[in-house]
Amino acid sequence: MDHEIRLVADHPIAGLQIEDCRVPKANMVGSPGAGFKAAMATFDVFRPSVGAAAVGMARRALAETLERVEARRMFGHRMAELETVQSRIADMVLDLESAALLVYRAAWAKDTREGRLSRESALAKLGATEAAQRVIDSAVQLFGGLGVARGSVVERLYRDIRPMRIYEGASEVQKLVIARNTLSTKAAKPV
Repeated sequence: MDHEIRLVADHPIAGLQIEDCRVPKANMVGSPGAGFKAAMATFDVFRPSVGAAAVGMARRALAETLERVEARRMFGHRMAELETVQSRIADMVLDLESAALLVYRAAWAKDTREGRLSRESALAKLGATEAAQRVIDSAVQLFGGLGVARGSVVERLYRDIRPMRIYEGASEVQKLVIARNTLSTKAAKPV
C-alpha cells in the first residue's frame, strides 16, 4: 500500500548540496571565530519573518471562521449572532492585530535602527506565533468536527502553526532572549 508522507509545514524554497567544496581564505565571511555571532545576528531578520508567516496563517484562519459562522446555523440562529461566538471572534481579532503590530514594529526597527534587534525580533516571533496558535485553535473550536477533518484549511493551519513556534528558536528561547535583552542596560531604554 502506498502512503503519501506530508511534511508538517513544509516550505520548500530550494535544495542545496555541496560536495568536496573548498573556499579560498580570501572569501571568508567575517573574521575567524566570529561565525556563531554572525549566525545569531541572522535571527534578527528571520524571527520577524516567521512572525509574519504566523500572522498570515492567523488571518486565513479568521477569514475561514468568519465565513463559517456567518453560514452555519445553531439553535435557530446564525452562529455569528451568538454572543459566545462573538466573544471568541473578538479575542481572535485582538490576538491577530496585536501580533501584526509586533511584526510591523520589528520590521520598522530593522529599517530605522542600527545594530542588533534581538529583543524586537524575539517579541515579534513569540507574540505572533503564540497568538496565531490561539487564533487557529479558536477556528478549530468554532468549526467543530469540520475543524479537524483531514484536508480542511483549518485542520491544515492547526498542524502547520505548531512547528512555527519552534522555528528560529522555540517560544521558551524567545522568552529568554526578551528577558535578557530587557534586563541589559542597552535594551532597557524606551523604544
